[in-house]
Amino acid sequence: MATHSNAQPVHIIGGGLAGSEAAWQAAEAGVSVILHEMRPVRMTEAHKTEGLAELVCSNSFRSDDAESNAVGLLHEEMRRANSLIMAAGDAHKLPAGGALAVDRDGFSALVTEKLHSHPLVEILRGEVAGPPPADWSSVIIATGPLTSPALAEAVRTLTGEDDLAFFDAIAPIIHKDSINMEICWFQSRYDKTGPGGTGADYINCPLDEEQYNAFIDALLSGEKTEFHEWEKNTPYFEGCLPIEVMAERGRETPRHGPMKPVGLTNPRDRETKPHAIVQLRQDNALGTLWNMVGFQTKLKYGAQGEIFRMIPGLENAAFARLGGLHRNMFLNAPKVLDGSLALRAEPRLRFAGQITGVEGYVESAAIGLLAGRFAAAERQGRTALPPPPTTAMGALISHITGGHLASEGASGPRSFQPMNVNFGLFPPIEVPRPEDGKRLRGKEKGRARKRAMSARALADFDAWLAAPAREAAE
Repeated sequence: MATHSNAQPVHIIGGGLAGSEAAWQAAEAGVSVILHEMRPVRMTEAHKTEGLAELVCSNSFRSDDAESNAVGLLHEEMRRANSLIMAAGDAHKLPAGGALAVDRDGFSALVTEKLHSHPLVEILRGEVAGPPPADWSSVIIATGPLTSPALAEAVRTLTGEDDLAFFDAIAPIIHKDSINMEICWFQSRYDKTGPGGTGADYINCPLDEEQYNAFIDALLSGEKTEFHEWEKNTPYFEGCLPIEVMAERGRETPRHGPMKPVGLTNPRDRETKPHAIVQLRQDNALGTLWNMVGFQTKLKYGAQGEIFRMIPGLENAAFARLGGLHRNMFLNAPKVLDGSLALRAEPRLRFAGQITGVEGYVESAAIGLLAGRFAAAERQGRTALPPPPTTAMGALISHITGGHLASEGASGPRSFQPMNVNFGLFPPIEVPRPEDGKRLRGKEKGRARKRAMSARALADFDAWLAAPAREAAE
């Protein structure tokens, strides 16, 4: 650990995973940090404690397979980059098969203790309720999807962007043993197998016209979650509309969306085409939990149970999780941020974490890691380049700072949407044939490609990590 400090600190707003990681990286590079966390002076609707890096949803960091899973690869890159978030996760891991799940209380406590005890980190409790003061010459905003309204308004003004906040809804999850398989059946639409599929990967629940209309009537009249005054003009993700909002746009809208009956045939009645179909997708490896596809909702809990049990086959549904709605905020990052995560309109400000348009705990922390390193290098008169796009971190930052523009629709570049890390963000790679000369096919070829991408990523990431050391030695 470097022990020297610079006179001017880096101010980091937000003590979640991204802000905590950014503070750690900058401090470990020898730069003094002031970490601003508004809790417990002002709490959010989701947080329960004042601990840094509190996990407000799942306790899982998802797959830890660094050889053939992009999330696991990101874990490994972060470990090699001295990530505090990964160190705390490893120290408090719980049994979870191939995933990394953590004891949330122990995890948060360790992150908090490490930052409190770091000689170059000062933690200030209280809200930054407007634009960062002009005399803060280096700032990282890592306030996540639950950015306070006052700071969100300041960010809107700074970026010149109007639509920063969106409502994101989640769909209910049902216990499989409560689904009536005498009514429902397994089938993928058009019997497509897909990656790792069998052609029978969904549970299908059929509705006739009378059942469909009764269901739509119930959706329209069901009791909904009321918005706060400051939330009322917040738009939805068009790709993640609550099912009842679809119904409000027209009675037939759900039937042309998640409830479309095309490509599916009821094996018990091949002559009668269902008027609509609700599909369920497997949600856990055991196959005991199934997600209602496209059924994000803002219905109140009591209404959800009553209305969704109207669906044939779900009359006795037991819900492992009911649907819900939360306010999510992210930037149009490719437009407003440069390659070092700095705001083009005001480069003293950087952004990190979910607010930049990444999704997931580790993705948010990874962008915090990069922002902390970029800010520290700038303080020390160096220019830190982002990791190569062949790496997991490089693929993520390429996506949020413009990589999505390579994918264009008929009317021009597609709109920017938040993204988890995945191998689809990586540059393609040629997979060499095995020594026996046989051509790889199907799943075997896919696994080989992932392994090759992971090996390339770690080699390139190690070279990127070593580059600053060589620069300093010169």
